[in-house]
Amino acid sequence: MPASLAVSFLAPADWAVILLYLGGIVAFGLWSGRRARSTRDYFLGSKNLPWWSVGFSIVATETSALTFLGVPAMAYGPDDLTFIQIILGYVLARVVLAVVLVPHYFRGEIYSPYQLFHQAFGQAARRTAGGFFLLSGVLAAGVRVYVSCIPLQLILGFSEAAMGWVIGLFAVLALAYTLLGGVKAAVWVEALQFVMFLAGGLFALCFIPTLVDGGWSGALAAAAAGGKLHWLNLEFTLAKPFNLWMGLIGATFLVMSSHGADQLIVQRVLTCRSVNDGRKALLLSAAIILPLMLVFLLVGAMLWVYYAQASAVPLALPEARPGVTKNDYVFPTFIVTAVPPVLRGFLIVAILSAALSSVSAALSALASVFTMDFYKGLARKPRSEAFYLRFSRGSMVFWAVLLVGVATLTREVTSVLNAAFALSGLTNGAMLGGLALALWWRRGSATPVIAGMLAALGVMVTLYLGWREVVAWPWYTLIGSTVTVIVALVVRGALGEKKGTEPEPGPL
Repeated sequence: MPASLAVSFLAPADWAVILLYLGGIVAFGLWSGRRARSTRDYFLGSKNLPWWSVGFSIVATETSALTFLGVPAMAYGPDDLTFIQIILGYVLARVVLAVVLVPHYFRGEIYSPYQLFHQAFGQAARRTAGGFFLLSGVLAAGVRVYVSCIPLQLILGFSEAAMGWVIGLFAVLALAYTLLGGVKAAVWVEALQFVMFLAGGLFALCFIPTLVDGGWSGALAAAAAGGKLHWLNLEFTLAKPFNLWMGLIGATFLVMSSHGADQLIVQRVLTCRSVNDGRKALLLSAAIILPLMLVFLLVGAMLWVYYAQASAVPLALPEARPGVTKNDYVFPTFIVTAVPPVLRGFLIVAILSAALSSVSAALSALASVFTMDFYKGLARKPRSEAFYLRFSRGSMVFWAVLLVGVATLTREVTSVLNAAFALSGLTNGAMLGGLALALWWRRGSATPVIAGMLAALGVMVTLYLGWREVVAWPWYTLIGSTVTVIVALVVRGALGEKKGTEPEPGPL
């Protein structure tokens, strides 16, 4: 279906819902973060946010428009419901982090996990870990914006020439409320966006069976007969298809890194009042993520049943693009052709919510690490909180511009798109391995851990370029963290260092 055809499907009521949401979300964000007067307010939300809002924010941050559209696409296609095995690791990792790691983030005024690297190994290790995050964070967020805009282009009827404006609009909208209010505004808006995201999935799950012969029971029977409810694969493989071991082992390490060593999620935990609240926020996200993903997988199965029936609207999908398969267009096509006005507008709002939450989270996290882990440590003389607050906001604008640049670049350079998608997996192992060493060794020189992290990055880039068809992405973090620890141990031994005997790296 051509993109221009979507215009005829959007009623004025749909546009009213979309515009009211966009205006309301910006106003709500500005109101919720109106009192930020210091970097503590701006990056930690004054450490007084309720744990339940942080838990919702964590889920909103890790999901995106790609989740809203891509997860149903997997179930519609040959993966069926097997992706749910990966989510089992997502749950297990959160439980481990809540018990083991969260207490370390409430010992002193911690702004990012990279301060733990400083406490153990000094400033060089802290900046290495922070640099890994800045690089992977801006590339991953930029690519996420661009790929999110592709199906939205279909839904909203924008031409290819207008994609640059759509990308810029995303960044401006997320920046509008995050710039003034900081992480507090982002968390509250993300919590609201999570509700919209979940409501959109539940509506679709309940609505699609009404269009199918036999209703909900008929749709389930048809999905089961077609094998679309298959979810368990006990075969151990490093490559796809998804299997239970990939979820319980590979995905557990993946999320231990993304939720324990990546500022994107850790910053949300740091806004809680106490260790107990931080734990409850992570455990709430653990309780939510499995049923949430199951909802969207079942949406994909229901879409398969719907389009398998002769009475369905004929399905004509656009051609695949880098990072977006043809199946990723199934849900957007259903929205613009089969959902009534107003309800269609609310589903589009749910997609916009998912896209904006990932952008605002990235902006806040990037600005936090750049200001607190890099610039503040380089300052030659003491500066006031007012100065650092101004610098933080200027930094956020800088990262927004860079994010738009990455998103625009991926329109032209396919290799950048593919590399950026995998980059978080390439760096997550190094960051998790380095963090594990910081907690294990507690004191030491920076050389072993930096050597281990750089070696892990080199190994993972080589693996991705030459072996990505053999080793699937859920295993990347486990491999990278293992390489980091082994190389660091070897280098530490070669240098003759012993655990716990080195001088303290110095104050933060």
